[in-house]
Amino acid sequence: MAAAEREGPEPVRRSPVTAPGERLALNGMGSFEWDLGAGTVLLDEAAMSVFDLGAGEFDGTPEGVGLHIRPEDGARLAETITGVLEDGGDTYGAYFTVQRRDGPDQWTHTSGRVLRDGEGRPQRIVGIVRDATAELAHATLLRKLEAARAQQTTIVQRTTEALSRAVTVDDVTAALTGAGALERLGADGLALGLVEGGTIKIIALSGETLEILGERRFTRLDGSLPLSHAVVTRQARFVTSLAELGGEFPLLADYLGRIQFDAAAYLPLIAQAKAIGGLVLFYRRRSEFSPEERNLCLGLAGIVAQSLQRALLFDQEREFATGLQAAMLPRRIPEITGGEIAVRYHAAWSGREVGGDWYDVIALPRDRVGIVVGDVQGHDTHAAAIMGQLRIALRAYAGEGHPPSTVLARASRFLAELDTERFATCMYAQVDLETGGVRAVRAGHLGPLIRHTDGRTGWPNVRGGLPLGLASVFEQEEFPETRLDLVPGETLVLCTDGLVEEPGTTITQGMEALAQAVRSGPQAPEALADHLSDRLWERWGSGDDVALLVLRRAPDPGTHRAPRIHQYVHQADPEGLSEARYALRHALRDWGMPELADDVELAAGELLVNALLHTDGGAVLTMEVLPEPVRRIRLWVKDRSSVWPRRRTPGEAATTGRGLLLVDALATHWGVESRGDGKAVWCEFTVGGNPRSAG
Repeated sequence: MAAAEREGPEPVRRSPVTAPGERLALNGMGSFEWDLGAGTVLLDEAAMSVFDLGAGEFDGTPEGVGLHIRPEDGARLAETITGVLEDGGDTYGAYFTVQRRDGPDQWTHTSGRVLRDGEGRPQRIVGIVRDATAELAHATLLRKLEAARAQQTTIVQRTTEALSRAVTVDDVTAALTGAGALERLGADGLALGLVEGGTIKIIALSGETLEILGERRFTRLDGSLPLSHAVVTRQARFVTSLAELGGEFPLLADYLGRIQFDAAAYLPLIAQAKAIGGLVLFYRRRSEFSPEERNLCLGLAGIVAQSLQRALLFDQEREFATGLQAAMLPRRIPEITGGEIAVRYHAAWSGREVGGDWYDVIALPRDRVGIVVGDVQGHDTHAAAIMGQLRIALRAYAGEGHPPSTVLARASRFLAELDTERFATCMYAQVDLETGGVRAVRAGHLGPLIRHTDGRTGWPNVRGGLPLGLASVFEQEEFPETRLDLVPGETLVLCTDGLVEEPGTTITQGMEALAQAVRSGPQAPEALADHLSDRLWERWGSGDDVALLVLRRAPDPGTHRAPRIHQYVHQADPEGLSEARYALRHALRDWGMPELADDVELAAGELLVNALLHTDGGAVLTMEVLPEPVRRIRLWVKDRSSVWPRRRTPGEAATTGRGLLLVDALATHWGVESRGDGKAVWCEFTVGGNPRSAG
């Protein structure tokens, strides 16, 4: 058996697996045979060369084969062979290193086949061994190239994705300089310049020490600096030593010592055969630019150029559109007597869209003022143009002195006759700041919000009609008026729906948020308008146009010797009665007359209840001090009914009719006066005096 096994190598050498020695040696490949039973190994001449074994050095044992194999590699190779033998496998293959005496370590590969007997027991292993250094070196190079290509692909994809969302030039600069931008570009620093006339303007810098380049934010396009030279010549320049640029560009010499970078790529930004700017990518610890890296830089420059060109076109179109929109709005707000007005306009940021929102303040005859907010359907320049025409038409109709209902009816007809399918919503009110009377009409628009002198807010029920244009198409040009009272110190807020509409929520939530912001805001209209802008536009109004108008009737506190308070009580506001009583008691205490509080509060309650029950609308409560000739309190309750109250004599079982009897019993004097389109019931209380009636 042993002799038969020792005769085995000859057939192996003649087999196709073991080609002639010359070819094996030439290819760095040899063969071996391992007798597992005898524990001997036969190597041909080529295999001896691969294992770096001399003629008298190899003892024919497995241990002798591994004389120059690294111990860790030998252990791993032995584990592989043992696993194949124990698991019943037939073949194996493995890489390991041979420590050659005449040079660097050699990567080696071996593959073997296990020959078994009839019962499956392993008898011999025959195989080949070869020098794999060149193979692995080539594979390593391929892996490096593949990794570099993958990295470059990632850089291009991530940069393209980031810039695809950029709309404006500011968006482009933010994408190139924001968090993670330099890592995304594979650079350590960046400078971006934009051609403006005969100069190049640096619009973005990112990277340590590059802020000093901001000292030369504008540079002439004369080739005196590397970036301008790249833009003028339209040729990219790759520099692996910034210090060498000092001699060629003297203007750069002052900065080279402070810029802590080793290499840079100066890239012109070309779009539609025109140089629109330049890009510089700075690098540390880089000594060369491979062809692939140069192509990557040029590709990035092309992506940035296309994005920058789109952004420039967008900004130009946006500037034109917003300029058109701004030109359609009133250039100034007229000064008014008896109050203050503040307006704000916020253009939507999304896309090239501009809207048809507008506001206006119109001086009217008899010292009145018209206030308007409206919104033309659509978000484009056509909507803005229609808005301008409609605003002028409505201003003309209002200036002619027509009542509010007529103004909106004519404006609706005007819009319907235009060559457009657009409609518009509108809120219009005529305000008499001397009396506080407000005549309000709506055309499919949000009603006004009122802040009272005690800080409460409310949305009065203002009746409305169809939107302008649609009302005329459907022949329903009825815009019913609603009469409101604005007492001194109260504020009226008009706005378009962009201020109260939040995506994903109901408009009532937005209205409540606006009311809360008004309640917590300052008194002055300008300050309140800024307060609303800060609170609401950043929250949800930035996605839509917003027109805002704030009107406050001037407060009327009277004088130090003759103070005065005013309060409006809505007909459907039960809390208003209790608030009014509290305000009266608080004022009398502040004025040093708390002993009158009970009588005044009771009389005021009776007069207010009469007005709210027997008239169509709310009531205005006024209390003032009359210092001459005798210091006394006068209470007024004004309503819009021309029917005078009459004193009755109720029976014992009657539940009403005692209001004026109480007032007559409590007050020193009382009476009724006509006031414009209504009346005022008044009563007086003398400090320390005896009550008496005066019909």
